[in-house]
Amino acid sequence: MIEAFHRIKRLPPYVFAEVNALKAAARARGEDVIDFGMGNPDMPTPPHIVQKLVETVQDPKTHRYSTSRGIPGLRRALSDYYERRFGVEIDPETEAIATLGSKEGLANLAQAITSPGDVVLAPNPCYPIHAFGFIIAGGAVRHMPAGAGEGDFRETFMEALHRGVAHSIPKPIAVILNFPQNPTAQCVDLDFYEEVVDFCLRHEIYILSDLAYAEIYFGETPPPSVLQVPKARDIAVEFTSLSKTYNMPGWRVGFAAGNKRLIAALARIKSYVDYGAFTPIQVAATAALNGPQECVDDIRRTYKERRDVLIDGLARAGWDAPSPEATMFAWAPVPEPWKEAGSLEFAKALLRDANVAVAPGSGFGEYGEGFVRLGLVENLQRTRQAVRGIRSFLAKPPSLPTLDIRKAV
Repeated sequence: MIEAFHRIKRLPPYVFAEVNALKAAARARGEDVIDFGMGNPDMPTPPHIVQKLVETVQDPKTHRYSTSRGIPGLRRALSDYYERRFGVEIDPETEAIATLGSKEGLANLAQAITSPGDVVLAPNPCYPIHAFGFIIAGGAVRHMPAGAGEGDFRETFMEALHRGVAHSIPKPIAVILNFPQNPTAQCVDLDFYEEVVDFCLRHEIYILSDLAYAEIYFGETPPPSVLQVPKARDIAVEFTSLSKTYNMPGWRVGFAAGNKRLIAALARIKSYVDYGAFTPIQVAATAALNGPQECVDDIRRTYKERRDVLIDGLARAGWDAPSPEATMFAWAPVPEPWKEAGSLEFAKALLRDANVAVAPGSGFGEYGEGFVRLGLVENLQRTRQAVRGIRSFLAKPPSLPTLDIRKAV
């Protein structure tokens, strides 16, 4: 038997696969599964954005190859967004690039800057591409425990960052930031970024920041950008996305902005592997950034309503889950009777017995164990329906062959 390919061997089994298989089987049986498992926005893209796409696609000239850096108007729109939102001036020619979603941008930047054996520091738990993009590229990842709710987050994170540099050989080339964070919904302020930037400048480490949830927040103060910190652009690049802000996940439009050297490296890789998003999509994305923003307020308000219904309902069901300040996720500890079983077995049982799908925390890294992630991607009626099912499920004792299932995993 031929061995698995080298890069494939470095990827662990997909933890979500078991839950996804159970979900597919339940739906095949005609069961109504309420799916909080995937962060897939369910609301429609705002009409004026769709209209611009339809209008542009009528022109046959737009059907030709586009440009991997993104059309100039889209990069200018991103620059205007940064100035309007963060007070940061971005050069659209040298400090901005369009990507096929932030996920593609992160993965291709990892390919551009990683040599075999290079070390990258990544929070754990984290969105999988933050770590595995560098593993696929031949690097090594040092995980920094950075779970929400574990004492003073800033102190814990900075201690982990110091340890990561002190105990890594060779010295790390970069640190990954993602705030508001997927999956934990952890938020940080500008003071946090200032401390991280100061540390990374002194140690000559790049900062790769994922700000995909910049506009999905529920308090009065919007999340900051690391690029607001003076001298951040000497070492930092930041990824953003239209997926969540404008309900455009399938459109695959994202951006990177910041350090010229990193942007140039990403542009060079992309020039070999893609021609950029379909031009009508880029034109419509430009209309999203430059057009009326009331739709963003509406999307944010909808997620807040869903959050409140879900968190209040879980509390009444006896499941104490923190209310997230941002993102489209709730990060909830596995209820006490199920803690010994672990997040994967709990997620499987919840799907099997309550027809509610959640994402096991172990899928986001070892420090995600003991939690599950719930996406705010079902309407209020179905969220209330899910809560009723969860309440009935939690009222019964855990029904597992054995709670010591770690030996079998």
